[in-house]
Amino acid sequence: MTDVPSLDEPHFLPAMMSVSNSLLTSGYLQQFWFDIDAIYKARLEAVKRAQKTIHFETFFMTPGQRTDEFATALIERSQAGIEVLFIADNMGVNSISPKYWQRLKAGGVAVRFFHQFNWQAPFTYNIRTHRKLLLIDGEIAFVGGMGVSDHWDGIMPKKIIPPWLDVEICFTGQIVVILEGIFMQHWLYEGGVASLRSELFKTPVVGGLNNSLNNNLNNSLTMLVTPSSSPSPSSSICALFYTAFLAAKKRIWIASPYFLPDSNSWRALLQAKKRGVDLRILTMGSRNDKPLVYDAVRQGYGDLLKAGIEIYEYQPSMMHAKVLLIDDNFVSTGSTNLDPRSMFHNDELNISLSESKLAQFVEQFFMNGFSHSHQINISEWRKTNIKQKLLGRLMLFLRWQL
Repeated sequence: MTDVPSLDEPHFLPAMMSVSNSLLTSGYLQQFWFDIDAIYKARLEAVKRAQKTIHFETFFMTPGQRTDEFATALIERSQAGIEVLFIADNMGVNSISPKYWQRLKAGGVAVRFFHQFNWQAPFTYNIRTHRKLLLIDGEIAFVGGMGVSDHWDGIMPKKIIPPWLDVEICFTGQIVVILEGIFMQHWLYEGGVASLRSELFKTPVVGGLNNSLNNNLNNSLTMLVTPSSSPSPSSSICALFYTAFLAAKKRIWIASPYFLPDSNSWRALLQAKKRGVDLRILTMGSRNDKPLVYDAVRQGYGDLLKAGIEIYEYQPSMMHAKVLLIDDNFVSTGSTNLDPRSMFHNDELNISLSESKLAQFVEQFFMNGFSHSHQINISEWRKTNIKQKLLGRLMLFLRWQL
């Protein structure tokens, strides 16, 4: 790719939109969180305030307090006459008992499961919805990487660790109309009735909530919505990240737990470092939810470390956030991991925009992450034990399905 515009050039976002099959829209930043309790609290408060509709899509759920609280809140709103539509990935929620879904349905919640196994089309089961999307009244959108599970509180099978590190962001404005359409595509695909009524697809009122990121509620921001869908001969998310890496002049900071980039992204990162870009990767450490994937990720450190790229493994718990910070303004976040499954197999959702105040909040997130991480050096990496190396190399052969 040549003639990649700088992030501050007017045609950067239109060019990015075109090459990544993204949707160009506008909206208002409301809040950004990287504390698990704060994210759950904000979600539940938004659900309890809903007056017309609650539309929710998620990949991962497990039995526990968080799922029970969420069900109670949804049922209460449903019984108050609110429309509640719930899309859950069939594989990602397979530990939830049928009684849970029966409870929701009995309370009036409409539930659909994404890609239940079908013997007539068995390979579609490999395509998952990895999106995490909460829409309230056609006016408020929550986008991030967090499921509904006590795992994010650190309560996991066979161990208890501190709360995970993850990110959620809240928007209002025209972007919510776009996200409602994206949700309805999956709802329709899974046999639901997709309503296109005016209250969901209208021009929103300027401003919205009490905006803690921007004191000027009239300051609408241009945003990219990248809803990748599989199967596809190319990856929209891959093109988004690749172009952003090429455009970087000062900084590329990446948070991704399962850091297994494709070959184009890999080369773009190494080239960026040669240009003098400050390149840092925040990823999972030994306290993680997928030990074999962790072994595979560590196998890829060598060339990055040799190039001078800084790699930070988060120590307190699982680092699950998916965030990209380019230079001083550009931020992309959502459900996408920098790995083959997110890039080429899952249905994902990322929001990208250039906004200095959001970038400052995201920088705080990264600095907090770095300060609680162990920076890997090349000599330490070379001392990785033989068992971990062999397991990592074996898992790399399977990386397209991790």
